[in-house]
Amino acid sequence: MKRIGAHVSAAGGVENAPLNAREIGAKAFALFTKNQRQWKANPLTEDSINAFKKNCEETGFPPGLILPHDSYLINLGNPDAEGLKKSRDSFIDEMRRCEQLGLVMLNFHPGSGLGKLTEEETMERIAESVNITLDKTGGVIAVIENTAGQGNHVGYKFEHLAYMIDKIEDKSRAGVCLDTCHTFTAGYDLRTKEAYDKTMAEFDRIVGFKYLKGLHFNDSKPDLGSRVDRHAPIGKGVLGIEPFRFIVNDDRFDELPLILETPESELWPQEIERLYGLIEK
Repeated sequence: MKRIGAHVSAAGGVENAPLNAREIGAKAFALFTKNQRQWKANPLTEDSINAFKKNCEETGFPPGLILPHDSYLINLGNPDAEGLKKSRDSFIDEMRRCEQLGLVMLNFHPGSGLGKLTEEETMERIAESVNITLDKTGGVIAVIENTAGQGNHVGYKFEHLAYMIDKIEDKSRAGVCLDTCHTFTAGYDLRTKEAYDKTMAEFDRIVGFKYLKGLHFNDSKPDLGSRVDRHAPIGKGVLGIEPFRFIVNDDRFDELPLILETPESELWPQEIERLYGLIEK
């Protein structure tokens, strides 16, 4: 079964996220467990934690269908010692928040060497950051999101994802989230069945579907291989509707959180309905 949802607001407390997901007809959801644009955040309260778990149970969202995202400020490949420490400390805090909430995954952007490190050096540093974090936490999978390759960000090649996973010591706590926009603008075509099959076969050969923990559903404003990250509503970008038809009819994506991050949140109920309508009976 396909589990389509969106990255919903947790304004007013994380316990509101599952309620917001239910409102739009979601069967999975993503959230930030703290303000994504601030380094520091107040600890989660016991009341908030208990209310989150209760609301998830009542709305039918088990932990495996919830894909929290870390702060946009975190850069686990930061070449600057002070910036790297802040990022690592914040990432550990985010992992612990997931533990408190009973969640089993944390999605993150791998990071950038900011033009001061090679791609290989950056990936080594990211993997080291993940290993440090996993050693200090328990039970939560570090889910690497592929990138568009904008700026100096690594993770835009499937080989990058495989390289970082190879360096992560506990493979049972390593995973990948594929973003359709990022995949496309990184240079992997999805627009025809032949192109889609080729890209997915390449992903399976290089990374492996066993590591896939979720998808981000986004159409793309930029063109193939542009290495620019700009999302568009489903069917309103360069990708068009066909890649999403291929995905929702592909058994390999059953029971994974398929999360909309499209820019017009008011369209999410219609987009979810439209995506479910693409499933062939």
